[in-house]
Amino acid sequence: MIIKQNIDSEEIQKFDDLAKTWWDEEGDFKSLHQINPLRINFIKERVNLIGKKVLDVGCGGGILSESLAGLGAEVMAIDASEKTINIAKAHAKEVKSNVKYLNTTTEELLNDQSHLKFDLITCLEMLEHVPEPSQTINEFSSLLSQNGDLIISTINRNPRSYLFAVIGAEYILNLLPKGTHDYSKFIKPSEMSKWIRSANLMLNETIGLSYNPITDTYWLGKDIAVNYMMHIKKDNEGN
Repeated sequence: MIIKQNIDSEEIQKFDDLAKTWWDEEGDFKSLHQINPLRINFIKERVNLIGKKVLDVGCGGGILSESLAGLGAEVMAIDASEKTINIAKAHAKEVKSNVKYLNTTTEELLNDQSHLKFDLITCLEMLEHVPEPSQTINEFSSLLSQNGDLIISTINRNPRSYLFAVIGAEYILNLLPKGTHDYSKFIKPSEMSKWIRSANLMLNETIGLSYNPITDTYWLGKDIAVNYMMHIKKDNEGN
C-alpha cells in the first residue's frame, strides 16, 4: 500500500529559509538549544539508549539527534527540508558524528518496503507542522519495534497557548521567527490521546514545558497548557 505524502510545502519552505541558523546558539533556534538538555534527560530517564536503533523525525539541524548519538544510540535522523538536512550533515562531519541524516519522510520509509523497525522514535516540535498528524502517529506505530518507545512534543491549542506560543514567543519576546507557528495546527492532548489509542499505542506519561521570560529559564512540570511532551509505548497486545 502506498502511503500519501503528509507534508506542507509552505512549512518546508519556512524551515528552508532558516536552515543556516540551526547551530547558532544565540540565533533563531536558541530556545531549542536551551531546552535540549531537559528533553534529553527526560528521554534517557525512560529509555536505555545504549545500542538502541533510534529514528529522529523532523530532526532539523540535528540538535537532539547529536545528543542521542552521544548517549550511545544508533541514530537515523530525517527531515523533509533538504537544506536543513545538508546543514545537519555538515555539522555532523565537523563534530565527527555517526548520525545518519536523510532527506526523507516516514511515508517514504514505509513505502520503500525495507521493513525498518526502531526501538525509539522521537518527534519533537514537528506534528504541529504537518497536515494530518494522526497519519504520522499511525506511521510511527508501524515503524516501532515490539516494546518500542515514542517520545513526542508539541503545543496545546487554547487561548493561553496562543498568547504564549504565538504572540509572546514570536512577536514580543522574539524567541522564534515570526510566522513559525499556525495556531490552528496546535494539538490538544485529548486529540493526541485519541490518535495514540487508534494507532495501538499506549500513553505512559505527559509532562509540560514552562518558561520564565524574566530569568530566561525553562523547566518540566505538570503545566501542559502550552508546550507538552509525551512518552508512549507500542501496545503489542493490540498488534
